[in-house]
Amino acid sequence: MSCLCRVVAFSLASLAAAGGALADPPAPPMPAKPKQVVIISFDSARDVSQWKRSRALAQRTGAHFTYFLSCVFLLSPETRKEYTAPGKTAGKSNIGFAASKQEVAERLEQIGLAALEGHDVASHACGHFDGKDWSKADWLKEFAWFEHILENAYTINGITPEPEGWHAFARHAVIGFRAPYLSTSKALYEALPAAGYQFDASGVSQGPARPPTVGGITRFSLPQIPEGPKSRPVIAMDYNLYVRHSGGFERPSQADEFANRTYDAFRAAFDAQYQGKRIPLELGFHFTLMNDGAYWNALERFAGEVCVKSDVECISFRDYVERQGMKPKAVGG
Repeated sequence: MSCLCRVVAFSLASLAAAGGALADPPAPPMPAKPKQVVIISFDSARDVSQWKRSRALAQRTGAHFTYFLSCVFLLSPETRKEYTAPGKTAGKSNIGFAASKQEVAERLEQIGLAALEGHDVASHACGHFDGKDWSKADWLKEFAWFEHILENAYTINGITPEPEGWHAFARHAVIGFRAPYLSTSKALYEALPAAGYQFDASGVSQGPARPPTVGGITRFSLPQIPEGPKSRPVIAMDYNLYVRHSGGFERPSQADEFANRTYDAFRAAFDAQYQGKRIPLELGFHFTLMNDGAYWNALERFAGEVCVKSDVECISFRDYVERQGMKPKAVGG
């Protein structure tokens, strides 16, 4: 009898222990990290060969880019006086104009193809003037010239046929802006929403930063990232690296060294976010092949490694704004 009691007592204790274990809910799974966002953009968007090269990179990697277009590259030497910058005479530009009507036609074709492929076409104003002292009215004038020239580029230059839907694209697709020289002012930020823009990418931040929305404008900033043997911060843009590496002078014999330094800086900045808080990483470029293409070579190596990752998205500024619940103007709307 005592043996039976011990067996019963042991069984009850076992059931109680099992019941207690079942009563504790399993620990909730760790929330999945958001995808790492990388935003790659190009300023001025001039050389047709670089349009093709960037689009090919996007096709290989699944990336979407933002092209900040300078509208003077849609004017030939014969049509350059179509544009008048604030405080300037007609036909003046800090960066010149297109070389020919044929070049304008080829560039327009690339813009259209990029848009069809899901890329973001944004504004870099027209003549690449420093507008830090411009008034709101001056900025509105510059924005109006950009829209007029983009919308009427085929007609202005006598290029035919104009693609169907081009006017709707020109009126509604451009929602973003980057100031020449990254030079901003209160007047600019008053003019941007008045002109219908929804984002600005003219800022600079100490490191990767989530963009705030101020006065209806989402403000993006190129981050300063550690670079070089001493890990000194530099703005994550090819021109700034060019000045850092060679003082703004061409040194093609060191192109490989500069490409490797640039890649290492990009990859370290990416890894810090990918393994950490996953704040979006912004990288800026031009179509100019500085130091024998060192910075484009670094870009292609970097994008080829990270944009193809399943938990990474290389998207445009417009893509990012859409995902944050903003409502960009619909093309053709």
